[in-house]
Amino acid sequence: MTRRPHSAPTPARAAKSAAPRGANAGAGLTQRIADSITTAIVEHRLMPGTKLAEQRIADVFKVSRTLVRQALMQLSRDKLITLEPARGARVAQPSVAEARQVFDARKTLEHALIKRAAAEFTPAQIAQLRAHLDAQTDAVQRTDVTQRTRLLADFHVLIAQMLGNDVLVGMLSDLVSRCSLIALMYQSAHSAEHSRDEHVAIVDALERRDARAAARLMHTHLLNVERNLQWDPRAPDLGAVLRPVASPPGPSVSIHS
Repeated sequence: MTRRPHSAPTPARAAKSAAPRGANAGAGLTQRIADSITTAIVEHRLMPGTKLAEQRIADVFKVSRTLVRQALMQLSRDKLITLEPARGARVAQPSVAEARQVFDARKTLEHALIKRAAAEFTPAQIAQLRAHLDAQTDAVQRTDVTQRTRLLADFHVLIAQMLGNDVLVGMLSDLVSRCSLIALMYQSAHSAEHSRDEHVAIVDALERRDARAAARLMHTHLLNVERNLQWDPRAPDLGAVLRPVASPPGPSVSIHS
């Protein structure tokens, strides 16, 4: 059988072969923009209702508005932002009903995940979770709200990643991101403080391979997070909020011990 010699690529063929690389580069930039916005939401740096101006985002990332628009459309499909004619893109403001549905979905998904984890996790994976708990403790002790928020959310996604199912990781990542947005709107100031201790109890149950206890603890943990959300926050009392601060009677003296 005679082999045909390789011919030099024509300009058209070269352009065609370069197209996938260009497309991949564009897709990578689009994902980078989407990931950056998602991270800002998870870390409570972008508040619900914040306007996301396409040109401003394009300037920040030094890309075309087309790529920004693609990223915003992806986030819209994930329910993290809303796209409205004439108003443009804004960080979503989930309703109470939607928030409850998101937590119901998480409870169903994570119940199954944690039972699998109890049966399958190796000592090395438990050690990895322990290291993650140490990082949570450090962030809590330093009152690093941004880092603490990210780590508390990542704990749940990390468990899914260790099970090696990319589809489950994607589903849970979306739900956790939406929960972070919900927390921005409804979470009380002190409710996040208990999550780390509940995570420790969950890992203890995983280490004992106690699937029933791990599932119960995860369900209770998610219930506690949901219960601590202020679904119907009261309007502030302006008299209390704006009460003038009393002037000190005289110069104060600092005593250092």
